[in-house]
Amino acid sequence: MQKLLLLGDEAIAQGAIDGGISGFYAYPGTPSTEIMEYAQHSKEVKEKGIHCHWSANEKTAMEAAIGMSYAGKRAMAQMKHVGLNVAADAFVNASITGVNGGLIVVAADDPSMHSSQNEQDSRFYGDFTLIPILEPSNQQEAYEMAYTGFDISEKYNVPVMLRLTTRLAHSRAGVETYDKKEELKGSLPKDPRQFVLLPSIARRNYKKLLEMQPAIQEASNNSKYNKYIDGEDKSVGIVACGIAFNYLMENFNGNCPYPVVKISQYPIPENHLRKLRKECETILVLEDGYPLVENNLRGFFNEGITIKGRLDGSLPRDGELNPNLVAMALGLPICEGEAVPEIVKMRPPSLCMGCGHRDVYNAMNEALLPYGDGRVFSDIGCYTLGALPPFNAINSCVDMGASITMAMGAADAGLVPAVAVIGDSTFTHSGMTGLLDAVIKNSPIVVIISDNSTTGMTGGQDSSAKGRIVDICKGLGVDPDHIRVLNPLKRLHEENLAVIKEELAYNGLSVVIPQRECIQTAIRNKKAAKKS
Repeated sequence: MQKLLLLGDEAIAQGAIDGGISGFYAYPGTPSTEIMEYAQHSKEVKEKGIHCHWSANEKTAMEAAIGMSYAGKRAMAQMKHVGLNVAADAFVNASITGVNGGLIVVAADDPSMHSSQNEQDSRFYGDFTLIPILEPSNQQEAYEMAYTGFDISEKYNVPVMLRLTTRLAHSRAGVETYDKKEELKGSLPKDPRQFVLLPSIARRNYKKLLEMQPAIQEASNNSKYNKYIDGEDKSVGIVACGIAFNYLMENFNGNCPYPVVKISQYPIPENHLRKLRKECETILVLEDGYPLVENNLRGFFNEGITIKGRLDGSLPRDGELNPNLVAMALGLPICEGEAVPEIVKMRPPSLCMGCGHRDVYNAMNEALLPYGDGRVFSDIGCYTLGALPPFNAINSCVDMGASITMAMGAADAGLVPAVAVIGDSTFTHSGMTGLLDAVIKNSPIVVIISDNSTTGMTGGQDSSAKGRIVDICKGLGVDPDHIRVLNPLKRLHEENLAVIKEELAYNGLSVVIPQRECIQTAIRNKKAAKKS
């Protein structure tokens, strides 16, 4: 046993390594990225040959993890909450196939949308699929849940969701590690049809999943992560989920006077909640995310009790929880720091100086002047900052890959020419199928794949598109005469402008590929080259 200072993400990675994992699968997305990065920098992972390469998207990561489970080894798929939408088809069906080797799905949620399009709560996915959900309240629990999660998965023959939120993912604490488990040797499923979801087999598997629910419920009732903590003041009982337990205890220096049910494993522990119901007429529910437990309790207790939380206005319906919000809900004084100086308020992010996206937008904006505003559909990545001054260049950012298909739909509505702006990593994540649709229809759109040879928004991870974009476009059927490669530099502005103007005037599909390495990875690579 040793003690390490780890981020919540890093604690999950180390717990999985010590728990006998054979494969990490993920696509980078804040706040989950550091799980894979920790594994990739682990000496032990390298020595054991544990798989830890980035996948093209969350769906492929989830499916590969299911494949490793099929082969009888332990796997983990990691993603942010909106990434779980991408993986949902495989994720939902995995509860019906069941597992062979243990399978943990990490969903890192982002309440307050620090770097996301929404703040959805992944617990609803876990609840929907009838699988156990683990939600750590601190970094030590994050480690332990990753360490033991494979055992839970194998015991109940289902995937296990490990859900955390931004503040836990990106804060550090001391973590005590456990004895290391050996990787499983691997074996094929005992039932050769387990993973074949033909309707007749799926119906049988679903019945097995339903039959397993009482045991999964009992495991939650008896889980060491779920506790009833008595208190002298019965005027209110508190249900604290995951990191919300820390926020509660911070207000009382660890000694809360009210009875508390701590929930870090789901389904909700009915035994503890029934006891709380007997002792208290009012219950306050603290959860970082949507009111999942609060809603469940309203049905669970039916009537005759006051339930407070996000639904009744005791806590805000949106945004992440924090100690001050908990204090206000309990009528306690809040702790406020000094006012933020005006000079540092409202500083929007901006593209890096020297970024190739800048030159792309300058040329594109000028080329579009004769056509008017409102015809540029963008995607998710660094280049989304083109929506802000001084560029004001883009008109959409919905989900990964949506730029191409939205531009195509707008062109179908008569908005011609329409332009899609997408990054190289996002293109291979979920833009290729949209481009195939556009090829089949020869849609009159210009697709700008701004290629900086990395997944820049999340810190410069490897891009599946690196060195492949032109060949992919040709393979999908784009006319080679209308695949134009540019070098986005200020000194080449006029040349690049002329190319974009030509393609805007073309009544059909064209792909423009500005290619220049991300300025941040270029600096890092240059420093690394000097050291070597």
